[in-house]
Amino acid sequence: MRVLIVEDDEVLARALRQALQHAGMVPDVCHDGHQAQVLGCVERYDAAVLDLGLPGQDGLSTLRHWREQGQHFSVLVLTARSRWSDKLDAFQAGADDYLTKPFLEDEVVTRLRVLHRRHQGRATPIVTVGPLRYDTIADRFQLDERHLTLTAQEQRILAHLIQRAGQVVSRADIAEHVYARDLDPDSNTLDVLIGRIRRKLSPHTLIHTERGRGYRLALKEDPDALA
Repeated sequence: MRVLIVEDDEVLARALRQALQHAGMVPDVCHDGHQAQVLGCVERYDAAVLDLGLPGQDGLSTLRHWREQGQHFSVLVLTARSRWSDKLDAFQAGADDYLTKPFLEDEVVTRLRVLHRRHQGRATPIVTVGPLRYDTIADRFQLDERHLTLTAQEQRILAHLIQRAGQVVSRADIAEHVYARDLDPDSNTLDVLIGRIRRKLSPHTLIHTERGRGYRLALKEDPDALA
């Protein structure tokens, strides 16, 4: 999951970034509303953590601009403002959730995962493709009911693929959601990581290469998924 953190408190932003990275997410950070407005429209995010009191442009104006421009990624407002009127303004501007400071970092992670699951249209936190099972809240995989051990990058790639099970996912799309905005992976890196994941999913064949298009995670015997 790729997340934009918009927070002018650099210490807090750094702590959030570390917490999200530890949870297997890919966070970008900015500290003012104008930059956030641009990033939210030109980059592809799954969610944003947005403070309301920002320099340059306040969080509500930034959020309204995103929605007016057709950006529908989930937005978790994270602010010290606890009045009902502030919450109402945030929800009317297009927020999906609202959390007041102080907060637990684990709660931010959990709320982001729940928002992402809702955004994907899933009523359950468990995604299953044949023998592969993914708990979106705990961020854990099981294969044949056994815990699947993955590196951080392998975990992010497989999570991204299973969230889009049955769909072709381009290499560029995977790179955008797995690597930080300022990191340009080597052209062979994804091939190597996909190869490692495939070996760990053995003897099952779940990741299929669509030449010139990308990768698809699906059961081989499912003709609809592979059409």
